Amino acid sequence: MGRARAAGFDERRKAILAMAALLFAKDGFLGASIADISARSNMPKSVIYHYFSSKEDILFAIMWEHASNLVHLSKTIASRDWLADEALRWLARVLLEAYNSSPWRHSIMLKEIDNLRPEKREVILQAQRDVVEVADKYVVRLSPTLRDRPKQRLPYVMMFFGMLNWTHTWFDRSSPFTEKKVADIATDMFLKGLPR
Repeated sequence: MGRARAAGFDERRKAILAMAALLFAKDGFLGASIADISARSNMPKSVIYHYFSSKEDILFAIMWEHASNLVHLSKTIASRDWLADEALRWLARVLLEAYNSSPWRHSIMLKEIDNLRPEKREVILQAQRDVVEVADKYVVRLSPTLRDRPKQRLPYVMMFFGMLNWTHTWFDRSSPFTEKKVADIATDMFLKGLPR
């Protein structure tokens, strides 16, 4: 039988990841050190190394928590019996909410993936492909002529994500445009073009 975790284990781990995410997003993975994380989280470096064997392990944990959540949300959408346009709208809504509720993590996943070793990078890339695959399925339903033309289909699918992926850099929760409204604008532009 394994040893029980000490009280507060998960809370300390979350605190380390939260501070590391803030620093990696602000200073870059290469610009922030374990010493910086230690100082800002008020934990000795030895405590951080108790949870993570390296700075790269911290980076991977941040990315994996975010990426696996996106996969879960996307697969939840895919499990429902919706029309394709309705499913894309809900996919945009849940992804945008996830991106903007974790903007530091999302920024890190977009910008720092090349700082992972190939085997860890592939895990994150596969999660991203799993999310893209859900949107791809609905694009095929909306445009059956693209079914057997994956190279021609890819730009359309990636344009859908292109409208959503970088909203964390400009989205303001205090504006009259909610995440749901922005997601709906993106979906409407994707499906119908600009309003006329």
